[in-house]
Order: sequence, then C-alpha cells, then structure tokens
Amino acid sequence: ELSRERGRRRRAGKGQPGRDIAVGDRGPKMSGDAPTVDLEELRSKIAALGDSIKQLKSSSEPDTTAIGTAVAALLEAKRSFAKNNGGIGVDGKEWQEPMTKSQKKKAEKEAKRKALEAAGGGNQVSEANAAKKAAKKAEAKAKKAAMKAAAKDGGGGPPAAATKAPEAQKQAAALPPRPMLTKSRLRPNQISFNPNVSLEDRPVVALTVAILAGSIVDYELISDHTRPGCALGLPSGNGEVSGDLAMARFIAKRDGGGSTSALLGGPSEEDAAHMDQWVDYALSVSKFGLARRALSVQRTLDSVLVSGTYVVGHAISLADVALFAALGFPASDDARAGIASILPGGCPTLRWVDTMARHPAVAEAAQLASNVARNDEAALEAGSCVEPILPGMAYLEGANPGCVTTRFPPEPSGYLHVGHAKAVLLNNYYARRYNGRLIVRFDDTNPSKEKDEYQTSIIEDLAKIGVKPDVVTFTSDYFETIRLYALSMIENGLAYMDDTPQEQMQDERMKRQNSKYRDQTPADALKYFELMCSGSDEGKAWCLRAKIDMTSDNGTLRDPVLYRQNTTPHHRSGTKYKAYPTYDLACPIVDSIEGVSHALRTTEYDDRNAQFMWVQKALGLRRVRIQTFARMNFMYTVMSKRKLTWFVDTGRVTGWDDPRFPTVRGVSRRGIDVDALKRFMCSQGASRRIVNMEWSKFWAENKKEIDKYAKRFMAIDKKNHAELTITNAGDGDEYLSTEYLPKDPSFGKRLVRTAKKVLVEKVDTEGMEVGESIVLVRWGVVKLTKVEDGVIEGVYDPDGDVKASKRKISWIADVPENVKVVLSEFDNLISKEKLEEDDKFEDFINPDTQAETEVIGDPGLKTLNENDIIQLERRGYYRVDRPYMGSGKPLMLIMVPDGKTKSMSKLDGKLAHR
Repeated sequence: ELSRERGRRRRAGKGQPGRDIAVGDRGPKMSGDAPTVDLEELRSKIAALGDSIKQLKSSSEPDTTAIGTAVAALLEAKRSFAKNNGGIGVDGKEWQEPMTKSQKKKAEKEAKRKALEAAGGGNQVSEANAAKKAAKKAEAKAKKAAMKAAAKDGGGGPPAAATKAPEAQKQAAALPPRPMLTKSRLRPNQISFNPNVSLEDRPVVALTVAILAGSIVDYELISDHTRPGCALGLPSGNGEVSGDLAMARFIAKRDGGGSTSALLGGPSEEDAAHMDQWVDYALSVSKFGLARRALSVQRTLDSVLVSGTYVVGHAISLADVALFAALGFPASDDARAGIASILPGGCPTLRWVDTMARHPAVAEAAQLASNVARNDEAALEAGSCVEPILPGMAYLEGANPGCVTTRFPPEPSGYLHVGHAKAVLLNNYYARRYNGRLIVRFDDTNPSKEKDEYQTSIIEDLAKIGVKPDVVTFTSDYFETIRLYALSMIENGLAYMDDTPQEQMQDERMKRQNSKYRDQTPADALKYFELMCSGSDEGKAWCLRAKIDMTSDNGTLRDPVLYRQNTTPHHRSGTKYKAYPTYDLACPIVDSIEGVSHALRTTEYDDRNAQFMWVQKALGLRRVRIQTFARMNFMYTVMSKRKLTWFVDTGRVTGWDDPRFPTVRGVSRRGIDVDALKRFMCSQGASRRIVNMEWSKFWAENKKEIDKYAKRFMAIDKKNHAELTITNAGDGDEYLSTEYLPKDPSFGKRLVRTAKKVLVEKVDTEGMEVGESIVLVRWGVVKLTKVEDGVIEGVYDPDGDVKASKRKISWIADVPENVKVVLSEFDNLISKEKLEEDDKFEDFINPDTQAETEVIGDPGLKTLNENDIIQLERRGYYRVDRPYMGSGKPLMLIMVPDGKTKSMSKLDGKLAHR
C-alpha cells in the first residue's frame, strides 16, 4: 500500500518544483513552515485512523480496498502533520518518507558501503567478499559434479556428506562450553511478566504446563511492570528464555518427561508432529481479532473433536493449552460466554472450551497469572461467593474455591499457645474462605514426649477459639506407608544408614564432609535399617540419612536424618514400631497423601522448605505448595514449652490455664474474645517479618469487641469506701430502670436499687464541698449539703443538669442484698522486654504478678455465669471466673486488659495497668 501511494504521488507531482529544505532553530523545516492546520486536531485524526485500520484488519473478512484507502489517508495525515510541525512527525522524530522493503535494504546497503569507504576499508572488504563468493561457487560446482558421479554409479547421495559427519561430530565435542546466551536479571526458575497486560498476554500456557508436569512449585513468579513480554530464568543460570510457548516447551521437556512427554505428544512421532502442527497453528491465528480467531479455530477443530475429547491423543497436551490460549484463555464464566456468543451452539469446539476451562490446571494457572503482583485474584465463576480478603491477609497462590485443603499439624507434647493459635486460625481462614477443608493432624512421631492428655487439650483449645476441623488425623496412621517409602529411598540410592556419633555427625555437616557411609550399597543400608527397626541395642546407634548434597549452602540439605530408633511405647500404636520417622520425612509424605494443597509454614522453616520439596520430588509424590508467614512473639513473654513447664512445675503459676500464661487456655481465661483474636491474627497474617508484639495492641483489639456486649454493673471497694446520705431518698424499697448497655438498647434493661444511704469510692470524695452538685451515675444529680468529718449528706435534685456537673461517681445502695466480689489482676511473668539467646530466663522473673481486691457489688451481679464479660463502671472490664455461689464462695472476676497504660478513672488497681 505504501508503494502504491508513493507511485501515485510521483505521478501527481511530475513537473512540479521540488521543495527546499531550510535549517532553523528547531531542526529541519519544510519551506512554508507556518502551520496551516490545528496540530492537536490532526493528532487526534491520526489516532482515529490507526484504530480504524486495526478494526478493519481484525474483522472476519477484511476489506482490502477499505484498508488501502485508510492507509493512504493515514500516510497523508502524518505527512501533513510533519509539514506543519517543522519537519517533526507525530512520534516526535524527524519525518522520513516510508520506504518499501527493497528500498530499505538498498538504503542500508548504501549506508554500509559509505561507512566502510569513510573508514578506508572499502577495497579490502570488496576483495574479501569476492573471494568468499568464488569459494562458494567452487564448492557448489564440486558438489554438483559429485552428485552426477554418484548417480552414474547407482549411488543415492553425496559421499562428501558421509565423510564430513564424523569430523563435524568430533569438532562439536571439542567445542568449549557455550557462553551466556542472554544477560538476565532473573534467577534460575523465576518466571517474570507484566501484571498490567491482559490475561492472554501473560504466560498462561507455560504456567498450565508446569502445573500439569507437577513442577509449578519449583518456579517463583515475579511481577515486573517494565517487561513487555514474559521470560523464564534458565535453571543453569545461563540466561533466560522468552515467550510463552517457548517457555512451555522447555518446561514440558524438562519437567514432563523429556521430548517423549505426553504433554508434547508422547512417544509417538506422529502424535508429536501433530502436536507441533497445532501449536504452530495456534501461534499463527493469534494475530487476528478474537472473533476471527474463534471462528478459525472452530472450523479447524470441529472435525477433530467430533470423536475425541482432546486435540492430540487421549489426554490434555500442549496443543490443547496453546489453542485455548489462542482463544484468549477463557477460563472464567464471562470469558466463555463471550466465546459462546461467537461460535455456533452445540459445536464440538464449544464443548472442548468448556472442558478446558474446568480443568483444575487451567483454573490454577489463571489464578497464578492474575495474582503475580499478590494483590488480585481471578473470579472464574460467575456470582462466586468467595468473601473479600481480610485486611492483612494475602491471597493463596493458585487457589480456587473448592480446591483448597490446609492442615494444622500440632505435636501432642504440650498445650497450644497464641503462636499456635495464629497458625491454626490462618489455616482455618483460608479453608473456609475458599470452601475447602481443614485437616488437624497430630504429628505423633516422637513417643518420648507425647501424651493423650495433650491431644485432648488441643482439641478442647481449638474449640475455645472457634476452630472446628473437617477431619482429625494422625501421622501414626501412616507409619507403615512412611516405612515403605523409606525402603524405596534406600533401594534407589537416595538414603543410607549411618552410626556416626551425633556430635561427630554435626561436625561433619558443619565442615561439609561426607560420611564414611555415604557410598554404602543399598543391600547394606537395608540390612542396617532392619537392625535399627528391630529395637536391639546394636541397632540403636544407626539412623537413616537422606543423600542430598553435603556441599550445599543450605545446611538442612546436608544429608538430614530421616529415621531413628525409639523403643518408648507409642501412645497409640504401643510397641508395634521400634523406630520412627522424623518430622522432615513424615510431613511431606503425609501432606501429599492427604491431599493438602497449601502448606502454611512459619518463616523459621524457610531453609527446610527446600528439604520438604526434595523429599516429595525424590519419592515422586504430588507436590504441595508452601506459603510462609511470620511466627508471633510477644514482649515480656516466653513461648517455649520447656520454659512454660518450668513455671508450672515450680508452682509459680496455678497451671497451664493461668491467666498470666500465653497459652490458649491462659488468654481465654483472661478474657479474650474469639472474633477479636481471629481479627488480630489475620491482621498480622501476610507479614513475613518476625516482630515482638506488644500485648497492649492485642488487648486493645479485644477491647473493641467486648465493649459491644459487656453489660454494665457497679461495685465499690470494700475497704476504701465512704457513705453518702441522700436525705430526700427512700429507705431502700425504690428502684430505677437502667439499660445494660447505654450504646445498644437491644440488650435490655435492669432494675437498680436506690436508698437513703449509698456507698461511694473514698477516692471520689476527695475535695468535695458543700453546695457542689455531683452526679451518681445512672441515677442523677445530688447537691451536697454537708461535708464534715467524713460525714457526707446531700439532696437528690431531679431537675439537676447532669452535663454541668464535673464530678461523676459510681455508687451502690447500702442494702443487705449486695454481693461479695473478689477482683483479680495480673502482670507479666518476665521483667525483660525481650530475652536474648544468652539470657537465663530464671534471672528475669517478675516477683509481683498477681493482686486481689475485695469489693461490694450490686445485687444484679448474682445473675452472671462463668465466662461472661462485663464492665464495672469506672473500673474496667472483667471476665467471670466463678459465678456467685453464696457468701462463702464470692463472685470471682478477672480483669481483662484494655490495651491502655492508664485506668478508666482514679480507681487504679494494685498492679501496673496494661
């Protein structure tokens, strides 16, 4: 079209004078450079013409005449813009007339010749080129003569080629290693792409193939806003490979079983050729508009899919994924509806599209591609009921509703603490959000530490924080399966038996020295494995070690121990087994067997994640995706089971449910609200940074929740109180009605008894004066008539202004029905904010951590039940530890911290307010 346009202009311009070029301040200008048109209007016209040409080309039946006319108009508009803009085109560069390919080639050749002449080397180059041409002609002539001679003798091919092949092979073998093909910012196995492009322009084919090959967990997805396409960092570190299909082919060959992989057509050469044909076809149609693409694919595929589910063979292959991507990768309901509106109803291709879209690998790839920036997820199902992600939480990589299984694997060797609570609440949150399953699996692989008592307590503690697992399992259920996998590792040379003393083994691992048994034969290893499992004293010294990499910078890969002897009876299997797998072997095996899709692990396991993945890969198990989060530490607190046990054993606490303990039982008894606990833990969920949290933030979040339902009551210090006589009040037979929760009347009302004599806090009477108006909370204004020698009198003023009175105090009627109440408050067990590794925690024990105060409460407190949360007005929030059971068993209340450093009023407790 450009060539035709130039010819038209040459014919039209015959006999016209050329245009003069003048040089001005802005660069080359065409004569008569004063603008005659509106440049902005012309710029808009150019953009509109460009869009029009794109639409014309993308239609199902392009109109070549209309396209030619539009191209000519676009060229004339660009030329006019340059003419009126001092020779500068719409792209900001100097305007140049478009050239055909032959003209461009001729111009480049001429420019190259002139450059060589300017450098003084033109003659030598010409002579060299002439010599090369002569040599090529001679070689071609010789080959032709050899072919004729072979034909005369009845031979079929050139003898020169046969003699050259061995020489070429020798030369290739002698070649040095290839240098890095491309410079790359990517580390090995990183897949990088732009998160701002459409889904079909992301590496969806490569991701799907990696999922189908079971290797997707080996790749790290990187968001790069500056990258125009997609790329994969080669495992060798020798550059990168770019392009979705090129990446997909590489992954299929590397991870899917080589060139005979089912993903590439399988061992059949014909199927492989068909697969290549379809992939090339998918690439060729991708340049068209969606409608033309869809119809082209449908017309081509229908005859193939009439009698088959997939394009090549009987399983999904690269051909299917490439063609699906050519249709825009319609994994979502909305995208499929768009394809369905184009294709004829009921056609085989439409059925194939639905089949592909519902394939788990396709759905997972769509999620991974959508969430590369960790801030989005694909809504594949129309009207999906997945709730919005909570603030602080991260999307699960590759997660789709109904396809998520998480697990919480506690060891039944102690009580759960708040760190465990974070882990189980995160696992529970993801399982519920994605309509999946939560497995609670007891990691009972160490019979020396495990007890039924701890197992029972863990189930009870999970109920306290609102977690109900879908299934409860035990690692011990899989002991025999794990033992068989261990034998398989020995038989395949992936593990060996070692009786090196523990200290020496640690030293060798630190020095990266191989064990003397590393080259042990499988037969010897099997013999010693059976000896270890027999429970004999001779077998006690032996352990099974993985044969990974003793030179690795990752210490966990230096041949870790996988199996040890332990003759202690197991609390479930008794004495059936005398040797047990370590967590490092058992966890990846059982995770894979039980269908776990996402293993949430704290960052302290980061180094061990490589070990986890090695075990699954070595045993050919289904791979499990790992997602990490930071463990939770608190200031002035120890979480270690050993240290917490010391407090219990030495009698410094009352038990594992002591309100000063960071156990789930302890914080529950202190008054934690389950919803507040979940919200707080989820707010920290996505962070990978380990920090020492302040308890005040924890309790401040809790206060927000309990304030919504904590009913209000009043109580007066039994020891430090004063009497106030209200001369115009009744004798104790009158009541006033007040709301349990002034901010929320839906909680109802209660009756509060009034009397002539009321009890008030002594600290509240300091500075009282005759004539002063005070407010008795929930009753009204009392004007003081006498303040003398501890005697305080006043009159009730029903018309008094509550807002005008500055002194507002709590009170209760002095009546026999009042309740005896004991208030308990607690402080931190540790006096140092953060214990260092060299610190002995016994040196930082807080000697004063519990205090009690007796108060007189109003009769309404008798109605409370255990675990109720209330607020004693102007004192604080309390949890009912024991309800009122008579004068000999008073009401026991435990103060719930509110996250503030100061109390609500002058009514300070006996310990520091936290």
